Amino acid sequence: MAASPERDGREGSVASQESGPKQEEKKKSRRPANNAFRQQRLKAWQPILTPKTVLPLFFTIGIIFAPIGGLLLYASAQVREIKLDYTTCYKDAPTDRFGRMPDDKVSKAFKSSGDNSTWLPPEWRRTKVNVTYDGVTKEYDQCTLEFSIPEDMGPPVLFYYYLTNFYQNHRRYVKSFYDKQLKGDAVDGKTINGSDCKPLTHDLEGSGKPIYPCGLIANSMFNDTFSNPILLNPPSGNQDDKSLNQTYEMSNNSGIAWSSDAALYGPTKYKLDEIVPPPNWKERYPHGYTESNPPPNIKEWEAFQVWMRTAGLPTFSKLYQRNDHTSMIAGRYQVDIVNHFPADVYHGTKSVIISTRTVMGGRNPFLGIAYIVVGGICILLGAVFTVTHLIKPRKLGDHTYLSWNNAPGATKQTAGQSSAVATGRDLGRPGEA
Repeated sequence: MAASPERDGREGSVASQESGPKQEEKKKSRRPANNAFRQQRLKAWQPILTPKTVLPLFFTIGIIFAPIGGLLLYASAQVREIKLDYTTCYKDAPTDRFGRMPDDKVSKAFKSSGDNSTWLPPEWRRTKVNVTYDGVTKEYDQCTLEFSIPEDMGPPVLFYYYLTNFYQNHRRYVKSFYDKQLKGDAVDGKTINGSDCKPLTHDLEGSGKPIYPCGLIANSMFNDTFSNPILLNPPSGNQDDKSLNQTYEMSNNSGIAWSSDAALYGPTKYKLDEIVPPPNWKERYPHGYTESNPPPNIKEWEAFQVWMRTAGLPTFSKLYQRNDHTSMIAGRYQVDIVNHFPADVYHGTKSVIISTRTVMGGRNPFLGIAYIVVGGICILLGAVFTVTHLIKPRKLGDHTYLSWNNAPGATKQTAGQSSAVATGRDLGRPGEA
């Protein structure tokens, strides 16, 4: 049969397409690029650890670390410090007189050459005081501490409060703030409700107004108040005349926070009727924020900035006030503390620390001890390895110490193969040299 013209045309077009040049398909490859980095041809240095290099290294580290540790310990020992735990003062201290504080609530660190004859055990007393906030007067517990400074301190003299068992490092607690609100922006309530400030975002008593500043950190701010230390026995004058008592002035809102923290805060743009204080601030702001009792300017409130910089451990101290110019002379001092912060509710403690500092910071012997321990261990290991090397040295590059030469049965198998080869040579087997 004769082929139809249409079919011949289709076949001709197909043949012409097949006979045309074919495009080469790109082959996918997972082979790394041929360069020095991808092919691991970079220059490298692999030291060979020999006794001549390792032993001097041990002794060098020990000789360097041990003196550094000694210097750190010496610097820590130069810090003068007294710490007084007043957690249970509101219930354990006498009310009609001063009573001696328990020894386990007192710790001090002064020079051994100091005049210890001036040291008297610290005492405490509790009283009731009336404090007025925005026209509302309320009675609070006040703890008065009396303590001795056996030698002159500072300057600078630093006054800390010290808390234990308070976990500022809890993940939810650390995140509980809103940076834009702290910067001063008047953030609306809907935005606050969707932020990390939960559950303290708005007023829970019905108004629904945003809390300023919101979050758990601001709400739990440490709020015990401390007076300046008062010298009870000035060097001159009548010791019994209280009017001659000298106040050791300390600043509690200048130089206690990091200078970089001020850039994180700003005066708020909220109006007074748009916000409410945190729940735990209600005693300080009994009527909320008013014209006579406005919200704090957190850009200048350094105590707030210190608290907002959360601690990494559950035991920490934070700077409350300081004196950078005048020495705290030896004598008997008194500090009044108004109790607001319930540390014993969560099984914690609270203390006051009065301390000096050195170029290495406050009193902390841990770093010096760590350097001495590391240096001592290195010297000990260096001595042990040196004696071992002298008594029973090992040949460098000895192949008998390789693991496959010490595998079970390796020696017998090698000996059997050597015997078979020798036997084959003796019999003149074909194919063997």
